[in-house]
Amino acid sequence: MKKVLLLLFLAGNVFAQTKKAFTLEDIFKKGTFTPKTVAGLHSMNDGKTYVSIEKDEKGEAYVAKNNYSDGKVAAILFREGDLKYQGGTLPVSTEFNNDETKVLITKDEEPIYRHSTRANYFVYDLKSKKIMEVSSAGKQLYATFSPDGSKVAFVRDNNIFIKDLNTSQERQITKDGKLNSIINGGADWVYEEEFSFAQAFFWSPDSKKIAFYKFDESQVQEFALTMYEKLYPTEYRYKYPKAGEKNSIVSIHVFNLDNNQITPVGIGKEPDQYIPRIRWTANPNTLCVLRLNRHQNKLDYLLANAQTGASKVILTEEDKYYIDIEKEQLTFLEDGKYFVNVSERDGFNHLYLYDLNGKIVTQMTKGNWEVTDVYGIDQKNRTIYYQSTEKSPLQRDVYAISLDGKNKKRMSTTAGTNKAVFSKDFSYCILTNSSSNTPFYITLNDKDGKQIRVLEDNSVLKQRLKEYNLTPTEFFSFKTSEGVSLNGYMIKPVNFDASKKYPVLLYVYGGPGSQNVADSWGNARNLWLNYMAQQGYLVACVDNRGTGFRGAEFKKMTYKQLGKHETIDQIETAKWFAKQNYVDASRIGIWGWSYGGYMSSLCITKGADVFKMAIAVAPVTTWRFYDSIYTERYLQTPQENAAGYDDNSPINFVDKLKGKFLLIHGTGDDNVHFQNSVMLSEALIQANKPFEQAYYPNKNHGIYGGNTAIHLYSKMTDFVLKNL
Repeated sequence: MKKVLLLLFLAGNVFAQTKKAFTLEDIFKKGTFTPKTVAGLHSMNDGKTYVSIEKDEKGEAYVAKNNYSDGKVAAILFREGDLKYQGGTLPVSTEFNNDETKVLITKDEEPIYRHSTRANYFVYDLKSKKIMEVSSAGKQLYATFSPDGSKVAFVRDNNIFIKDLNTSQERQITKDGKLNSIINGGADWVYEEEFSFAQAFFWSPDSKKIAFYKFDESQVQEFALTMYEKLYPTEYRYKYPKAGEKNSIVSIHVFNLDNNQITPVGIGKEPDQYIPRIRWTANPNTLCVLRLNRHQNKLDYLLANAQTGASKVILTEEDKYYIDIEKEQLTFLEDGKYFVNVSERDGFNHLYLYDLNGKIVTQMTKGNWEVTDVYGIDQKNRTIYYQSTEKSPLQRDVYAISLDGKNKKRMSTTAGTNKAVFSKDFSYCILTNSSSNTPFYITLNDKDGKQIRVLEDNSVLKQRLKEYNLTPTEFFSFKTSEGVSLNGYMIKPVNFDASKKYPVLLYVYGGPGSQNVADSWGNARNLWLNYMAQQGYLVACVDNRGTGFRGAEFKKMTYKQLGKHETIDQIETAKWFAKQNYVDASRIGIWGWSYGGYMSSLCITKGADVFKMAIAVAPVTTWRFYDSIYTERYLQTPQENAAGYDDNSPINFVDKLKGKFLLIHGTGDDNVHFQNSVMLSEALIQANKPFEQAYYPNKNHGIYGGNTAIHLYSKMTDFVLKNL
């Protein structure tokens, strides 16, 4: 009897500890592991309250003004029922003008490219309760309040317009806009993709001027995307400058609302250059223009007179490789005497305070680590808040430091990745912490970092995670045969047994300045990696040379030879795993997306004796097919560096393929064109190499929509299971 009871107890205990397997539907359809976040908390001007969109017991949305201190509702500003317009109801919004008396509402929004959308815009006046349509002549782009809240500027049909909210009059500022020829106030495709901005007009601080870009893309060659929805497929044509080809000619102008005059800004006589940023200074008559040469290794800061357009260079930075403009954090102080920005001039990305003559006043941060974000500057107390890798390149912490470089204080206290959002007066801070194994933990803190209350702890998700077969992410590092230390993570199979041998599936991105090996909560793609570990694979990822947050030399050493050292490092990673007692060296595979697809394609060809299988999603297959700004930053032009393009393009190494290869692409990819996979397919066919391929009709670089994501990941899962 005792034996029976003991067996029943043990069986019950085993049953209690049994964890559930999760499915692709859990990841891509049900959102089983989707964490809760705290979004849309828009700080009000007083710095003590914020607005959020809530719903009452009847399901009606409303905008609440809440106290930071206790989260209680201080006032209800308006309700969904207040937004009835011409027989319908407009969406609730928290996009206020500067004095918080009006709200800009976006309706019928449709995406264009990565950062751009067009929509119908409306203005709701909180005092009069009236709604005004911004324009009835067609959808608009980039609608933006003037600082004084009296006007809204926007772009339509490649021209800039201003709507006067007091008179309801619409004024057209430019008239030469033309599709695929002239763009006013908006970025062309390559600027939007590679310089990360789409809106290209900016109000002056006094609301009397608008500085704007004009793109003359008439000489840029068109690329045609075929869209297959209709009986007769249509072509979408847009200007896409490929490496070594002609770019748009960019000019900067200032429109003066008082006299209706447009003044060109002096940016030099060289037409073949970039203007990656413009910023108004505290002086409404002074505009700062950043000018970058086509090689992207020389950056000039120009100060321009907005009345005359005359400009002068106050600062020049040069780099033997390239200048990473994506790290730019340019902020002009309200005192009109100084500005703040970041620079890699000492080998690591750090904060600098400059005077208006371009002279460095203070290097605020210093060390073998990087400033990764700037959250804002409390100008009253002369304190800047930022994020950095000071503790580890795999982690992030939030810091405060005085503008003189003194009084540095770490505000985050929990290991992992920490991010911050501050109230307008910097008296409150919302800190978000996560790690590779712990979802978001979000707290409200005072300006010194002291916790006031918990906003979201994701306790429900944490408990759910314990019920499923998710194995923890483990970090590791190893040295290559060249003595280079590389960081990685691995996800071991469920019930891992070191005495057994497991197949390895490597995930790679590996592009310049990127990072995959980080101690932060991942997305659906990371959950799929865990799903593959559940299928019995040891899943791993290693950040190769060329990736970010380990200093400029580590990142930029791939200059003029993209793919060479990255591929060497991924092959060395596979060889390192092959030496581990728990790995089946004959079963190592690799997969990646975009730059990662480029890498996996190189690995299965150049590393044909190491990798048994590879999947490439939306890969670049020759850099000659990719855009000018990104590609030339790292390789210069094909005319200058043909070997840099051809010596590491997968399309040139198809004859080396031995393993199983799956090639995937969206036919509507405006970024990495379907052409890349088509031509790689042709090269493989002519080399008589067997491979598999899948295309997703009309899908862009993200390959999503409807059942697309689960279909894609199901296909990849099946391919791995059959071939690794």
